[in-house]
Amino acid sequence: MTSIAANLQAVRARIFAACSAAARAPESVSLLAVSKTWPASAVSEAALSQQRMFGENYVQEAVAKITTLATSGAQTLEWHFIGPLQNNKTKLVAENFAWVHSIDNLKTAQRLAQQRPAGLAALNVCIQVNVSNEATKGGVSPATTMNLAREINALPNLNLRGLMTIPAATSDLAIQRRQFSILRELKENLNRDGLNLDTLSMGMSHDLEAAILEGATIVRVGTAIFGERH
Repeated sequence: MTSIAANLQAVRARIFAACSAAARAPESVSLLAVSKTWPASAVSEAALSQQRMFGENYVQEAVAKITTLATSGAQTLEWHFIGPLQNNKTKLVAENFAWVHSIDNLKTAQRLAQQRPAGLAALNVCIQVNVSNEATKGGVSPATTMNLAREINALPNLNLRGLMTIPAATSDLAIQRRQFSILRELKENLNRDGLNLDTLSMGMSHDLEAAILEGATIVRVGTAIFGERH
């Protein structure tokens, strides 16, 4: 068994155990393998172990990888853009990705809606929320999320699925859970106000257990699958 295959097996076991601890069905949590900076060959190796969802942060690197794998006859993969998105890169993302997790302003959402090709299904999107109020992190404040959600929900060619966050790093489980609970409660409030959100994109290699306990539906894992980035 290759290291990537073994790592995937270990991460899936962690997800299963966390779901059991939270009294949740394992299938309620999807694993997004964060393949940024890793070559197409690493993605192919993960795909051989039945991994289908991959997350990328850098547009041009990702599009090159997507093109390479599509022309190589690789099995159908689902690509998620999870990094900061500059407005001059929205067209490439609209044309090549199935999901965008990192929307934090209306202009970016509008450009994605306008540039989504007519032959593709609506682009699934999440609003990035800065739950720990870090100046160095992207995302809107919890207080302004409702207005942005309503504006995005009205756009054509986009399917507003939920919320994403990257909280302040900590090894304290209680703090991890408290930060993730902000996103969960925000999603619940948005749904009470008439939205129909089903996605919480939260939790990474070091804190996926806390995220699952607080309702994560997608965990974004890179290092625990592919190793430390160079």
